[in-house]
Amino acid sequence: MDLGALTAGLLTGLREGVEAALIVSIILAYLAKTGNGRHFPKIWLGSGAAIVLSVVVGVVLFLTIGGLESPYEEAFEGTAMLLAAGVVTWMLFWMRRQAAGVKSELQGAVDRVLTEGSLWGLAILAFVAIIREGIETSLFLVAQVNRAEAGGASVILGAVVGLLLAVAIGYAFYRGSRRLNLGTFFRWTGVALIFIAAGLLSHAIHEFIEIGVITVGTQTAFDISAVLPHEEGIGQFLRAIFGYSSRPEILTLAVWLAYVVVVLALYLRPVRPAAPVRREAAPVPEA
Repeated sequence: MDLGALTAGLLTGLREGVEAALIVSIILAYLAKTGNGRHFPKIWLGSGAAIVLSVVVGVVLFLTIGGLESPYEEAFEGTAMLLAAGVVTWMLFWMRRQAAGVKSELQGAVDRVLTEGSLWGLAILAFVAIIREGIETSLFLVAQVNRAEAGGASVILGAVVGLLLAVAIGYAFYRGSRRLNLGTFFRWTGVALIFIAAGLLSHAIHEFIEIGVITVGTQTAFDISAVLPHEEGIGQFLRAIFGYSSRPEILTLAVWLAYVVVVLALYLRPVRPAAPVRREAAPVPEA
């Protein structure tokens, strides 16, 4: 069991899973509040379809990478890691800006579906809301599995545990629990994901250096493998979480530092929350 890979997978599954779980719980709670609880199955249908498609995308990506030969495998892995780091960075900042208005926007969307009478649009609404989180999670986990190598199973196990915890948090939110400070939760799990994304980004640069696509800054910055090797123990844990390397190239180290410093500074700065959307309560459609 690779504890570092397990932790990285758990953080990813928990952070992304909570976003998806809250989306579903907000929609369900609003339907129940407006007397439309009979439409719950449509939400489950849309959510289930999004989850299945996300898993399929993840499996296809994993099998595609595993079926390639060198140097195409390294190139594909590097590209997938770059894409995963880019997507999660964009989503962190999007969620940071929109957090205050997400609930109102979702409820407004439910109102429109109920008012227009296309009730199967609820399934589509749930599908669209979840698929974005699902595809992002699949891409991020595939990149982590390929970086972890032997610890890939630990990443998946951690992600499953994180997703189960996310479901529990979503259910507690639906039942009216307010003990968890969601703003603090998203803020600090977002910080953790920034470090994980930095590791993916630096590892992607390492892959491109290995196949000769990048030839600048390929010299070893330092070598402390005799003190803290990244193949075992604490070093392996740090590699899974932060992308640590005991023998980093100058460029990979520079990219890791630049990403962490710049993205953390931007992410932690104060932001004015998006204004919530004003709307009227939805009428209860006749059966």
